Amino acid sequence: MLNKNQLFVLGGTCLLLLIPLIGMLFTSEINWSLGDFIVMGILLSGLGFICEFVFRRISNKAYKLTLIASLVIVFLLIWIELAVGVFNSPFAGS
Repeated sequence: MLNKNQLFVLGGTCLLLLIPLIGMLFTSEINWSLGDFIVMGILLSGLGFICEFVFRRISNKAYKLTLIASLVIVFLLIWIELAVGVFNSPFAGS
């Protein structure tokens, strides 16, 4: 059973994924496939669940802040690599 915070993570993920979905209705500049939505949903919900876990389990505020900041940086690096292939890895398909 999911607790209130985990339901909030899932709801937030769905709301964030609505942004490109609605944007695709108004412009041809946004062109996401089903796979893009799935990958971003996994990334966003994974980040949310891991952050929620860290908030519940870690009591040291400095360690908690450092860990959350590190997770967000890793998330952003993966997102950037998938979006534009900054590092030219096969991970991004470039």
